[in-house]
Amino acid sequence: MNLGYRLAYKVGVTPWEHTGHGFDAQLSGLLDAIPLPEGGRALDIGCGTGRHSIELAQRGWHVTGVDAEQEPLDKARIHAREAHVDVRFLHEDAADLHIAVDGGHMLVLDIGCFHGLTDHQRRDYGRSVNAITAPGASMVMFAFGPGHRWPMPHGVSEEDVMRVFDGWSIASSTAADVSESPLPVRAAHPCWYHLVRD
Repeated sequence: MNLGYRLAYKVGVTPWEHTGHGFDAQLSGLLDAIPLPEGGRALDIGCGTGRHSIELAQRGWHVTGVDAEQEPLDKARIHAREAHVDVRFLHEDAADLHIAVDGGHMLVLDIGCFHGLTDHQRRDYGRSVNAITAPGASMVMFAFGPGHRWPMPHGVSEEDVMRVFDGWSIASSTAADVSESPLPVRAAHPCWYHLVRD
């Protein structure tokens, strides 16, 4: 995991946990447009404290949340119990998902994981996502635009996304509403991507 994330969890500065109404409305709109198949499985990569994993479960998905940090996962399990939903949380690296996660997922959610990986990690991540998804699956990704801003993730371009996700098409890309987020997040020009596997 990016060192910046690890430090942020240690000191309790996690702005991605408090994203604002506009951000939440955009995410809900993207999820509303994705059909829920019977027994549909969803994977939340970089799930943190489980906020979005819980939302997916409340929508009827069978959800697995993965994160490389144990501390937020411990909180995620508590939050899921409090919300009375069943979510499987795993302590796993995003580049090795296929080792611990079965195939056949129809939805992948990535709120700020992919954009913090190195080029090598991104290639492994892409192969892992292909291994655990089915044809026709959707991926919803929130990512910063490209730029060097340590300790924050350096971000990705649309071309970076498409280079990694061979066999996927971009159904939509939209500027993210981060008007209620701190200035560094707003200055990173984040975007929503909705990808569909061929």
